[in-house]
Amino acid sequence: MSPSFVPGFALGFSLILAIGAQNAFVLRQGLRREHVFALCLTCAVSDAVLIAAGVAGFGALAVAVPWFEPVMRYGGAAFLLWYGARSLRSAWTGGAAMQAGNGQGTSLRAALVTVLAFTWLNPHVYLDTVVLIGSISAQYDDRLSFAVGAMFSSFVFFFSLGYGAGLIAPLFARPRAWQVLDTLIGLTMWAIALKLVAM
Repeated sequence: MSPSFVPGFALGFSLILAIGAQNAFVLRQGLRREHVFALCLTCAVSDAVLIAAGVAGFGALAVAVPWFEPVMRYGGAAFLLWYGARSLRSAWTGGAAMQAGNGQGTSLRAALVTVLAFTWLNPHVYLDTVVLIGSISAQYDDRLSFAVGAMFSSFVFFFSLGYGAGLIAPLFARPRAWQVLDTLIGLTMWAIALKLVAM
């Protein structure tokens, strides 16, 4: 296994852990056991496409424009510091309990349209996958392994979330669990930011 795989996996997993509408929807559908495989696959493949675009584009751009890499590196570090601070603030103010939704079943078409909207209409997904992962991948000689690691983290996360929803739902019904998770996310983001600045 290439040394670049693990940092790619760690960064991808840390970014995707952030609590958002997409994750909440996948968790809800997992609790209902509705279209879990199709939704998890759609989310993971969408991430893979965005990660591939970011890594391929930023790798070529970094070679063509020498000053671009340090600008993106420090910009990425600043974004990670902000992202981490937001997570730590959320942990400090208290996590919000997530409860399964109730109501009528959702058709496959409606579920896919909803999760695609959560994925592709969210501006943060482009910052996370295309800009941030793409720019950070330029720091590694083996960008392909870095990208594969980040992509693999999406598959692991979404399928774990969808199919493991029944196991984690009782735990994350308590705000304290979200506080712990947000704290871990924040500290991970800061650690990656410091590593970027030190390179």
